[in-house]
Amino acid sequence: MGMNDQTPFVSLIVPMRNEAAHIRRCLDSILSQDYPLACLEVLVIDGQSTDNAGMIVADYAAKYPHLRLLQNPKKIIPAAWNIGIRHAQGQIVGMVNAHSMLAPDYVKECVAALRRSGAAGVGGVMHPVGQGYVSQAIALALGHPFSAGDARYRYSRQEAFVDTVPLGVYWRKIFERAGFFDEAMVRNEDFEFNYRVRQSGGKLFLSPAIRFYYIPRSSLRALWRQYFQNGRWKVVTVQKHPASLRWRQTIPPLFVGLLFGSLLLTVFWPIVFWLFIFGLGCYLLTNLVVSIILSAQNGWRYWPILPLVFAVIHFAWGLGFWYGVVTIPIRFRLDNAIQNR
Repeated sequence: MGMNDQTPFVSLIVPMRNEAAHIRRCLDSILSQDYPLACLEVLVIDGQSTDNAGMIVADYAAKYPHLRLLQNPKKIIPAAWNIGIRHAQGQIVGMVNAHSMLAPDYVKECVAALRRSGAAGVGGVMHPVGQGYVSQAIALALGHPFSAGDARYRYSRQEAFVDTVPLGVYWRKIFERAGFFDEAMVRNEDFEFNYRVRQSGGKLFLSPAIRFYYIPRSSLRALWRQYFQNGRWKVVTVQKHPASLRWRQTIPPLFVGLLFGSLLLTVFWPIVFWLFIFGLGCYLLTNLVVSIILSAQNGWRYWPILPLVFAVIHFAWGLGFWYGVVTIPIRFRLDNAIQNR
């Protein structure tokens, strides 16, 4: 396998499903690494794609013996991670999104960060690269603290130990201590896993030198669906690990709850309407100021849509969280009732 102490063998896992439009770009960025190919393997886990993504990867596998195509009957991402981990031969195992492109020194920087930090896992800063007007505006918003809070992997320029990393790269032995990815977590599976890594005594290290790029959603509707589901599945994570909740994750649901709660209370106490107006006004003012600053820095063409992008991120997450609070306990009660019949 080409493993040695100086150059550890690295396995990169790439889940995909119907990614014919993106998988070539992702694989090309992996195969262009300045890390020795003899010490690198790529495991593409296909969730039964119905486009020609599987054929594309099969062509790559025929040309590159260190690239393998595996099947994921469950189709969900945490199952793909686990299939990859079980088949991985590396001392180091890394997660790669099919929508992402790795910088040429990505693997080398990950290995270096793991060694110097003593961490169980490392990650880099996500650099969104939009394709088209809406996607570019979404990319600008995602890189700003107004949408990301204190999630350093969105914008940090300094190395630091953090509570989570996106698309982590881990020493293989951590899976023996923390377990594999929870396949009940259709979303938010990486944050939940990273929480268990920290609970098992491991640390997570963020380095801006670890660079990767990804393509965000291309429409406000798709962005809404993404953040609504993220908010909903955050409730599952909190239910499993109450101490995992971070302050940045509470702000959207608290804001949405107070806003709509005050609006409902106006039926009984009309004076509460002014609380609704005050809260909404403060939000709109902050949103507009941040959007103006971002537009001044990156182009005024984004000014008309940036306030909408921020609003979609905040309200979709907040409403998704409350939807999860209401529906997930019901789902669990139904599941338990069926199991106990």
